Amino acid sequence: MNAKEKFEFWLHSSYFDHETKKELEKIKDNPDEIEERFYKDLEFGTAGLRGIMGAGTNRMNIYTIRKASAGVAEYVARNVENGIERGIVIAYDSRYNSRHFALEAAKVFGGRGIKAFVFESLRPTPELSFAVRHLKAAAGIVITASHNSCEYNGYKVYGEDGCQLPPAESFMVMECVNCIDDITGIEVPDENYLQEKGLMVYIGEEIDNIYIDRLKTLALNQDLSKKTGRSLKLVYTPLHGTGAILVPRILRETGFDNVSVVKEQASADPAFPTVKYPNPEDPAVYALAIKQAEKEAANLIIATDPDCDRIGVAVKNPEGKFLVLTGNQTGCLLLEYILSQLKEKSMLPSNAFAVKTIVTTSMANTIAENYGVEMVEVLTGFKFIGEKIKELDDNGSMKFIFGFEESYGYLAGTFARDKDAVVTAMLVAEMAAYFHSMGKTLYDAMVDLYKKYGYYLEDVDSMTLAGASGSNIIQSIMGFLRKNKPAGFGPYEVLAVRDYLEGTRVLLRGGKEETLNLPASDVLYFEMADGGWFCIRPSGTEPKIKFYFGVKAESREKAKERLDGLKESVMGYINSFLEK
Repeated sequence: MNAKEKFEFWLHSSYFDHETKKELEKIKDNPDEIEERFYKDLEFGTAGLRGIMGAGTNRMNIYTIRKASAGVAEYVARNVENGIERGIVIAYDSRYNSRHFALEAAKVFGGRGIKAFVFESLRPTPELSFAVRHLKAAAGIVITASHNSCEYNGYKVYGEDGCQLPPAESFMVMECVNCIDDITGIEVPDENYLQEKGLMVYIGEEIDNIYIDRLKTLALNQDLSKKTGRSLKLVYTPLHGTGAILVPRILRETGFDNVSVVKEQASADPAFPTVKYPNPEDPAVYALAIKQAEKEAANLIIATDPDCDRIGVAVKNPEGKFLVLTGNQTGCLLLEYILSQLKEKSMLPSNAFAVKTIVTTSMANTIAENYGVEMVEVLTGFKFIGEKIKELDDNGSMKFIFGFEESYGYLAGTFARDKDAVVTAMLVAEMAAYFHSMGKTLYDAMVDLYKKYGYYLEDVDSMTLAGASGSNIIQSIMGFLRKNKPAGFGPYEVLAVRDYLEGTRVLLRGGKEETLNLPASDVLYFEMADGGWFCIRPSGTEPKIKFYFGVKAESREKAKERLDGLKESVMGYINSFLEK
């Protein structure tokens, strides 16, 4: 069916509820809106489904949830050993409809004979990853749109290893979903019936306790934390999300008694009323926390996004003003701290490895090299970090230490297989206590890193291009750059181009071609002759095309000048193409 036919089916079929039809009636004379809502089904991207809530096949609603869940159930039945008996774990965050969507998914699984372990109330996404592994479940589902604005929700799918499904498995799920021609035939039994049959089981505090106890084993200086933590003052904001459940607890249990939560952002409010976007990458979300920290003379601010997988940190600069660290800066501080402490305690394995994404700072490579630790690079998306843990650590050949991405996602330990702001909050606080005991702030520690390894600076830009027309523009930009392989952007010469879709690295001088050993992905990476780099890729979760930039110089001033120049030249080139 085309978009109009799908619209008519949803509008007139008795399967769809009154509220859905009421919403569709309002757009029946708007062909553009009908086209946008029905021109495609929501697709699995880098993190499963994600979209604006509302009526339509290209929206998040109970019907797209049912279809996706039926596909996941079919995938589990076909591809996971004893998958039906092992069950599926379901968690959800504080967004509109999250609990409703979670229960709808549980009913679909139960209708197909698969037990659903449903968290009794909202929980952090990393705890879902942990619970899948702890319960030895066949898969996991979490209803969240992470840090998107309040009109969005999403549906993340996790494999039996607790990791988000990688591309091959995501494609298999999508095939199962696409085979469902008639969603009206999906069985959705009553919740009470499923509970009586043992096909829906609520979980909660017992998983919390085990999860927290496991994470506390990753503390490196707990005695110091308990001693110094009393004098270190922290302000924490969960940004109206799930972090309020476990982050204050793990901080308190590891010795940090002086933690105050931002009251205006403590409630699980799906409207996110105090921020435009509940994203710790955005400095604007720290306004209330900074105000509270200044009033309380706090040393450190920690913020987590609504599903508590991303974390941001704000530290005091020499003028006493709070500065939000970039994801790269926090990641490098943690990597240096963890490796240095493990080495100092003679606990750093000879086969240790760390993981970062290709768009994450090159400073991480230099830090790892300094400690004799292998740095493994993967495509953008934390699922690829989880994959490397499975590939290299689970079989005992190497030992995973730490993984991170520039977009504020970090993981220590292997208890979970997704970015984890709960354990990261513990480690950030411990790291701050460590430097506090020496009379230093995390700002001082970052300056020390630059002096030790060089001044690395990075930046990210993006263009939002929504709908079918936006998708076409994004593809035209990628196609143009892929075909033409520019030899330079303004004064910045390109040394080589990595095309991760084609799996090649081409040296522009001489045309020598090498093979890349990473999965195919629509990503282009330009290596600049001066050691800088520029990367471009379509977002897998939002209607955006994203641009990443990185440089290194002998001083911050020169690095900033080089970064600004590279960014201006690249974006000018892109805009010139769009204007043609």
